[in-house]
Amino acid sequence: MSKSRKVISKNSTLVPITIIAGLFFIFGFVTWINGALIPFMKTINELTEAQSYWVASASYISFVVMALPASYILNKIGYRKGMSLGLFIMAVGALIFIPAAEARTYWVFLSGIFIQGVGMTLLQTAANPYITILGPIESGAKRIAIMGIANKIAGALGSLIFGALLLSGIDEVKEKLGTATVEEKGVLLDTMADSVFMPYLVMSIVLIILGVLIRRAPLPNVQAKEIEVTDEGKNTKTSIFQFPHLWLGVLALFVYVGAEVIAGDTIIAYGIALGFTGEQAKFFTTYTLMAMVATYALGVFLIPKYIKQTTALKVSATLGIVCSICILNTTGFTSIMFVAALGIANALVWPAIWPLTLDGLGKFTKTGSALLIMAISGGAIIPPMYGRIVDANKHELMVNGVENVDAMATAATSNYWILIPCYAIVLFFAVWGHKFKSWTKS
Repeated sequence: MSKSRKVISKNSTLVPITIIAGLFFIFGFVTWINGALIPFMKTINELTEAQSYWVASASYISFVVMALPASYILNKIGYRKGMSLGLFIMAVGALIFIPAAEARTYWVFLSGIFIQGVGMTLLQTAANPYITILGPIESGAKRIAIMGIANKIAGALGSLIFGALLLSGIDEVKEKLGTATVEEKGVLLDTMADSVFMPYLVMSIVLIILGVLIRRAPLPNVQAKEIEVTDEGKNTKTSIFQFPHLWLGVLALFVYVGAEVIAGDTIIAYGIALGFTGEQAKFFTTYTLMAMVATYALGVFLIPKYIKQTTALKVSATLGIVCSICILNTTGFTSIMFVAALGIANALVWPAIWPLTLDGLGKFTKTGSALLIMAISGGAIIPPMYGRIVDANKHELMVNGVENVDAMATAATSNYWILIPCYAIVLFFAVWGHKFKSWTKS
């Protein structure tokens, strides 16, 4: 009897894990095509570096705007309907790319990206806490690592597919733009912009189909456990402001997402700045993502049987600092490989921060999850800071009359210093921050 109960329990857990993994696949595919979109948008809309990184900002700022409303929506309509609604919203965002391409208007493209981000916020607000508390909190990082594998494989596919579709011939277009008349330039850029039509139409159709299917998905109800109770069994915490480790976790996730977006979304543009062609550089994001997938797989095997979540987070943050220093002190393809190696450093940060931050929140878990989702806005704020630094360095070189490739490459490399304080904050949370469960000792 007990044996059959165990089997039923495993089977009932396997189905929701598979469903949520499918959703993480969607997150990855839609999110990581930004690496190809940034140089694409920069070319067709004739943008500066800083302006081009609003592609990432438009996607990630939606997590600030929609995280708390998403939590409210999920409380009202439930997980299945909420996830279905999120997929439909993402489909609408994809469809907006069609008129945006026709008009070749940057703010319309950004509107489509923002709306897709709104849909992803709804999905993420449901999926991340759900998979975290679906089993023991000690193995939360393991379950999220499995989600990460689905996420990053999809990201690698999305980056390759959209890199091939959007960046094919970008070098020839740039070369022609230098000598083209105003009319010829318009034709060239309009033709290039039209290449988003079919991919985003197909994406919207797939998202609509998945939105219909998820309505029938069997997702059991799960609740987070309380840890601080009185002798009478009542929770001693009455506000989210009584959990300092929650706020430190939010800060750690904020800077981490910014670092992850820089590692994934700048590597193609960085490669082009170093002198690689668009055809060569389109594969660089895939290197980062494959490094993450391999490390996720390692995390599934090691956590929590061989190493604790906190240990994985400490090692990841330390490796991030080391790789960032190596980027600054190398050049060419070696420097590109250290940017890609940030995928190893980044892989287990998200899986470890979530369970360490949600641990002990009890009835405040949904609110804590919404705050963590809002922290994803780090991807909207930190990459444009990086872009501004790139523009400032380029401007300074040109003012001083320096326009040679080597000087520009060195300037592009030096901008990665912004990653070091990000990983230092994550390391602080790993070593001390997650232990601050209360403002005063009990």
